[in-house]
Amino acid sequence: MKKNKNTIILLSFFIILSAIFMGYYYKVNQETRRILPVLGNPGHHVGNFSFINQDGKTITNADVKGKICVVEYFFATCRGICPKMNEHMVKVYQAFRGNNHILILSHTVDPKKDTVQALKTYSLKYDADAKQWMFLTGDKKALYNMARYDYLVTAVDDTTNVDIQSDFIHTKYWVLVDGNGEVRGSYDGTNIGQVNQLIGDIKELQKEEEHEKH
Repeated sequence: MKKNKNTIILLSFFIILSAIFMGYYYKVNQETRRILPVLGNPGHHVGNFSFINQDGKTITNADVKGKICVVEYFFATCRGICPKMNEHMVKVYQAFRGNNHILILSHTVDPKKDTVQALKTYSLKYDADAKQWMFLTGDKKALYNMARYDYLVTAVDDTTNVDIQSDFIHTKYWVLVDGNGEVRGSYDGTNIGQVNQLIGDIKELQKEEEHEKH
């Protein structure tokens, strides 16, 4: 009888200890979880789109729904900032490679030259899996409108390219989009410090989404 009583006491002690530990863990987790801001006007979400990737497959907003996306704009013949940006993008890609919940959407700003075949050749330089790192082309107006009005990308001219037209978006900034289509951050893709911050922010978004599930 005394043995049973001791067992019950010990069991109760461990249950209480476990409850205290779980409460402490939850509190610490809540305190260390950083909430990223939502950019744009209240209620702003990335809209519908339809582009073609380096494998010739049509990619729409339905394909990225519920996924965290890193978005950039570049062109394959760029000799200015693009090579540096995509060398840095490799770091992001490697950090989450194989995790198909994290996508990279690299949109061309020069769809006339950046054909599907040109993008495929370009993507192979970075060993990019088209299921996770998508190089996208399509209608120029649609590509530019997505940059300006949906992804809220700041546009700057790249004067290193003599072929630049009057309406030519080229920017060093990447944006981070959550699974709900909200823009959650903007980063200088030429700055390794901000690239590392982006990687950290993606991890924060993953925590945020896990928390929302529970």
